[in-house]
Amino acid sequence: MRHTHLWAVGATTATALVLTVIGPAATAGAAPDPARRTLPAGDGWASEGTGTTGGAAAVPSRVFTVTTWEEFRAALAVPGAGPRIVKVKGTLNATAAGCSAFEAAGYDFERYLADYDPAVWGLDREVSGPQEELRAASASAQGKAIKAYVPANTTIIGVGGNAGITGGSLQIKGVDNVVVRNLTLESPLDCFPQWDPTDGATGAWNSEYDSMVVYGSTHVWIDHNTFTDGRHPDSSLPRYYGELYQQHDGELDIVRGADLVTASWNVFADHDKTLMIGNSDSAGATDRGRLRVTLHHNLFKNVVERAPRVRFGKVDAYNNHFVVPASGYAYSFGIGLESQLVAEKNTFALPAGVGAGKILKKWKDAPVTTAGNHVNGRPVDLLAVHNAEFPGEVLRGGAGWTPVLRDRVDVPQAVPALVGRGAGAGRLR
Repeated sequence: MRHTHLWAVGATTATALVLTVIGPAATAGAAPDPARRTLPAGDGWASEGTGTTGGAAAVPSRVFTVTTWEEFRAALAVPGAGPRIVKVKGTLNATAAGCSAFEAAGYDFERYLADYDPAVWGLDREVSGPQEELRAASASAQGKAIKAYVPANTTIIGVGGNAGITGGSLQIKGVDNVVVRNLTLESPLDCFPQWDPTDGATGAWNSEYDSMVVYGSTHVWIDHNTFTDGRHPDSSLPRYYGELYQQHDGELDIVRGADLVTASWNVFADHDKTLMIGNSDSAGATDRGRLRVTLHHNLFKNVVERAPRVRFGKVDAYNNHFVVPASGYAYSFGIGLESQLVAEKNTFALPAGVGAGKILKKWKDAPVTTAGNHVNGRPVDLLAVHNAEFPGEVLRGGAGWTPVLRDRVDVPQAVPALVGRGAGAGRLR
């Protein structure tokens, strides 16, 4: 297979491209190119209807190999709606220049802290004034630099076992037919979190930027990726005003009318608010009847909550493995407004002192199906133990639908080993 190497000359929006065809032509008997893999029939909601092929049919001139963040964004911006493949070699750093590169003139974090100190500003009104305006301008500059918009009919795939993106945010917005595979995605670190005095009893720092956002898009396959906070876990972040200076948002958001998504064989690790399906109770106009998502054979390791939290959608979660953190755990499955979650044959490793009732969390009254799940190697009725442990938050059984788009279903006894060996970047089958 011949492919195109893309160099980006300069880092401005007017990037000049030099395209060169390299590599030998494909020969008979050569190993199949994983970049041209399509989602198998029946493999989750993304296989519904036309299925998901991404850029599998790309002609050689629309196959790009990139080694920098600038090259990556340039490859995605090449005009045309035809299939494209973007191969990522090595780690692309979206914030190599550091936070200072995004700072608006006059922004001063020490001045910000002094101006909005609760002892000065109080906790009864949102922040405003010159330093907040400069913070917002700085945040806007960072957002423009680290967001990469993925076009329709695209496959993005890491080459080998060490490909990834750090500090970037993949935006799959308003398009159809996208595949993302074999990348290690280190969560973007928000350089300019906003202080909100009115968030909770003592205020909170709020950040932007998810590693990946599926927004209003359809037929998306997210496979064999590793989502992680990497070098910057929450435990490494400072505290101001007595609150964690939270510089992370989510790892994966599927929101605002997104539909027909399959997330398979991924690792979601060491994160707080991890995976959200539907981001607002008020989004029924766009989300009702959509947000159909399949999650299978994913590893959720040391995540605090939202694995996932669901609103509106018909979500099929099966054969996932959860390794629950020893401290700070909130819940795994969040049951939200008009959600219809089916959670079957998943496995959970709970530490001592954490009851199985915490696996489910009731946010709003909605039905949920749970069957065949195992906790610490034994079958457990998640709904029954939740309702017994939290009688003030009783959940209803029976999600009202039966998933049929399942490529393979493993017995729960086999799931921890299968997922442990096979999930994540660098482990393509």
